[in-house]
Amino acid sequence: MGRQRKRVVTGEAPPLPRKDDKPAAFHRKEKKKKVDIGKVFINISIGLCIFSLIWFFYAIYMRSSLAKRVVTLHPAPRVLNASSTSAKASPERFWGSYRPQVYFGMKTRSPKSIVTGMMWMRQFSDLDMNLRHTCEQGDHLHGYGWLMHDGLTFGVQEIQDGDFTLTTEFVKRVGGHHGGDWTWRITAKQHSSAPQAPVISLMFYAAADTQGSLRGHMEERNRLGSITGFSEELGNFKITFRKPVTGELSSAKYASYNHLQTVSPGLEKLTDIVKLSLNRKFVYSPPSGEKRHYIGVDTYKPPHHQNQQKPADSRTESDFVVHQVTVQLPFQMEVLFESGSFFERPNQLVGSVMTQELEKRKAEFNAKFERIFGLESKGFSQGHIKFAKTALSNMLGGLGYFYGQSVVQSAYNEYPLLYPEGALFTAVPSRSFFPRGFLWDEGFHQLLLSKWDPEVTREAIAHWIDLMNIEGWIPREQILGDEARSKVPAEFVVQQNENANPPTLFLVFQDLIEQLASHPDDAALQPTLPFFRQLFPRLKTWFEWYNTTQKGPRPNSYRWRGRDKDTNLFLNPKTLTSGLDDYPRASHPSVDERHVDLHCWMALSSGVMASIAQLLGEDYRDYKLTHDVLSDNNLLNELHWSEQLKAFSDYGNHTQAVSLQPEKVYVPPGQPRHQFPVTRLVRSVRRVPKLQFVNALGYISLFPFLLQILQPDSPKLEHIFRDMRDPGKLWTPYGLRSLSKADPLYMKRNTEHDAPYWRGPIWININYLAVRALHHYSNIEGPYQEKAAALYEELRTNLINNVSRQYAETGYIWEQYNDITGKGQGSHPFTGWSSLTVLMMAEQY
Repeated sequence: MGRQRKRVVTGEAPPLPRKDDKPAAFHRKEKKKKVDIGKVFINISIGLCIFSLIWFFYAIYMRSSLAKRVVTLHPAPRVLNASSTSAKASPERFWGSYRPQVYFGMKTRSPKSIVTGMMWMRQFSDLDMNLRHTCEQGDHLHGYGWLMHDGLTFGVQEIQDGDFTLTTEFVKRVGGHHGGDWTWRITAKQHSSAPQAPVISLMFYAAADTQGSLRGHMEERNRLGSITGFSEELGNFKITFRKPVTGELSSAKYASYNHLQTVSPGLEKLTDIVKLSLNRKFVYSPPSGEKRHYIGVDTYKPPHHQNQQKPADSRTESDFVVHQVTVQLPFQMEVLFESGSFFERPNQLVGSVMTQELEKRKAEFNAKFERIFGLESKGFSQGHIKFAKTALSNMLGGLGYFYGQSVVQSAYNEYPLLYPEGALFTAVPSRSFFPRGFLWDEGFHQLLLSKWDPEVTREAIAHWIDLMNIEGWIPREQILGDEARSKVPAEFVVQQNENANPPTLFLVFQDLIEQLASHPDDAALQPTLPFFRQLFPRLKTWFEWYNTTQKGPRPNSYRWRGRDKDTNLFLNPKTLTSGLDDYPRASHPSVDERHVDLHCWMALSSGVMASIAQLLGEDYRDYKLTHDVLSDNNLLNELHWSEQLKAFSDYGNHTQAVSLQPEKVYVPPGQPRHQFPVTRLVRSVRRVPKLQFVNALGYISLFPFLLQILQPDSPKLEHIFRDMRDPGKLWTPYGLRSLSKADPLYMKRNTEHDAPYWRGPIWININYLAVRALHHYSNIEGPYQEKAAALYEELRTNLINNVSRQYAETGYIWEQYNDITGKGQGSHPFTGWSSLTVLMMAEQY
């Protein structure tokens, strides 16, 4: 039947369709439709898979690309070319005291320099090991620092160690092709009436840093008379150790000699190598006096770490040579460096020749100091003037040249990365505690140095700006090289690319513009305009980085990134990026914060950018518009004025009802308590935080005044001047305290281990800004002009008298000053921004 149904007979009518039959064409269409829909779904699935794969690989590529940005340098031409610090390009600045972290040492401004330095120790002491080399607060010296230093040709330093003083002097002489010669003179004097004069050992050394070679040459049995060497930057050279004498023209004194010639894997190991080579077997036997065993350098034996899985140091070992001379005080000794390419040397820079050169340089320094700062003409005492010269000299003597790689991280990196190798020529805040570059400190440093030597300022700024990455970010703390890294706790080494630092370099740019406008014919300032032209492409990116990465929750507001997130461990989480560390901010960090100091920094920076752009003939309108908006006092009041406090304030998720309490640790019944962790102090929050103004009165409250954002007729100045002069709030006889005495967090510890830092003590950089602002408002017509003038005279006098008095009493300029007693405290010597006292004395703002 099946077949018959399929047969078609010609002439016969086709069978009538059954009622339930459907047309064949309909079947085909239905089938086709089903097939088409399936294909569509398959095609869509394939398309989605392909798109997902593309998106996946694109996301990987983008993440990889974004991860690389943090270590990709800015594409604009460098401000300084690679050879700008070479002996050929800058012979007079090639050698210098560019090792601020050691008591006395010199190196060149090159990545892998031959370094020279001095260590010393007292013999026959109760302390077996009193070796001095790197500047350490734990050495408890009575004082040390440069008395005179011109930043270029000479320096005179005094070191007081117990009952004797070491005076270190150096003079440079340019000649040849490799930076010329220099001579050191060390004078040791006893300054007590003890019957027995001290016997000390001086250890002079030279060390190569992976390039160059050194060779010691013996004279008279065991005395190392000289070192000869070679390096690419220096060519052939010779270092000669002259015998100690009782005076410049006197005969030689009896001395014992030792030497060490070995290798070192890194400059940070030099102290340890000397310590491990010391031996007590040597005999000191002067012609008159008893023979005694003393400690001298002998053979160096690297430490053997038994049962210790410590990887061997894989770094290249370099030559290290030490000359030790042991002699009784008083004496004088000279060390002479001579360049092999200085063929037309008139005479050796030693003895009376060196003395004449020193006296000439000192006279030039004194004349230049008075010409620039005019302190004698202002009637300052000789004691004040000596202090001011010391402050400037320590800033100049604290200039360092560093080379290496920062360790950085972004949100797109799982692990920290090494930043490209780079050089940094910078002043340092403290030779003992912070012997490296800090971004916001450097702006304050250069305010002083630009008055003395604008070329130094241009070079230092150029080095900083050349370290900018493609995003416009500059690592705020520069820890370059093993020697610098050895002084930094591990938790502070890695730099996060979302974290800023106050852009204080804009204060320097503003100052350079004003100097050029006031003295257009000054030859020293002529390079300023081309300097800005070289900087400008990078400055645009830098400003934009701040303006985007640090923007706040509301239009035209700003928020510091990088606040501490462990809120339960801190009484108030720190904001290291603001520079004011533990100053009270919102108690509970959030994206809702807005910070008044950063708002003011951006107002200042946008105004300076407009001025630079206009000076260069570039489009300045956007910068001026931003400056006009951020400087609008109505906007500032809306975003940051607290009616409750009658002061400018931060805003955020905040409560004042916090305290540090012992952590509750549950100890099961019957278990010994000593087996459980020691309780920590953790934060107790007694009232839920809410969005509000952070009513803390202190330095942050003053920023609209400090950076001169407020109009001279602003009624807010009346409140600011009242709070500044109130002894119960900010006023002290020694300067303005950082946090109001009436604030709940005044002098409160931030953790059980962290003493108050910006919660009461007096800081000179902010006080300098206050004096500078008072000077500004006292010279502009307005209702508060007379009040500003009176406060200016009083505050300036208090600061100058206290900082100079503390120097006279203690031998140091300090990091901060106690708001109750005026005494110096914190790290010392701190001859970074505390040296701004000189500008207050000179009334140069």
